[in-house]
Amino acid sequence: MPHVTSRDGTAIAYDRFGDGPTLIKVDGATASRQFSVPLANMLTPHFTVITYNRRGRGDSADTAPYAVEREIEDIAALVDAFGPTAYVLGMSSGAVLALRAAAAGLPIEKVAAYEPPFVVNGNRPPVPENYTEDVTALIAQGKREEALKRFSTVVVGVEPELVEQMRESPFWDHSVSLAHTIPYDAKVMGDTMAGKRLSPEPWSSISIPTLVMTGSETFPWVQDGARELMNHLPIAEYRQLPGQEHIPADDALAPVLVDFFLGKRER
Repeated sequence: MPHVTSRDGTAIAYDRFGDGPTLIKVDGATASRQFSVPLANMLTPHFTVITYNRRGRGDSADTAPYAVEREIEDIAALVDAFGPTAYVLGMSSGAVLALRAAAAGLPIEKVAAYEPPFVVNGNRPPVPENYTEDVTALIAQGKREEALKRFSTVVVGVEPELVEQMRESPFWDHSVSLAHTIPYDAKVMGDTMAGKRLSPEPWSSISIPTLVMTGSETFPWVQDGARELMNHLPIAEYRQLPGQEHIPADDALAPVLVDFFLGKRER
């Protein structure tokens, strides 16, 4: 598989689709690039779409110790390979990583963030302070499925009985295989799921056009977090996608992305 080499020597596997301005997609927790193919194919008339496996996932390598800065360097390596600049789309916790990359000053022209999962009020319980340590311990004990269940209930907010239904999904085993990276996403989120107001930084340092999106049928707390984020972004617009949930339909997301990234150019 093709790969780029990040600053610390980690090989990051990617797929490339289409021809045009570069658009890099950053996945959320327990997701990998194989599920991005339908969206990438919809976007190929407009972009060179780069989907990649975040470090530690699938055929991307991993290098200890983990740090969010290393994941930002992974995105930088992709921009450098296909740039000199890029558009970036982030999904869920991947949206937070994309926003952190923009705040770090990477050569990103525009960034789109779909449902960054900030917990900023009392609409749901905050993530406990010991959550990352608990999940890390479960993984160290080889209890990957238990770690994924804890992530699903404590972070995503899925009812325990629904988690049992999720185990019958064809995606469950894939998510279990990536469970060791759940603590990585917890570090990407930092303290933004603690049920308190967002600090201005690093979000107010993002000086490029930013699109924040949520689905109209998603969790109310996700919508609240997106609105809170909008208070700190200097150049931003908010769009709610009708009928969409935390995982949007590709055909609902694609035209919004084309309009945001290229709308003025194509008109």
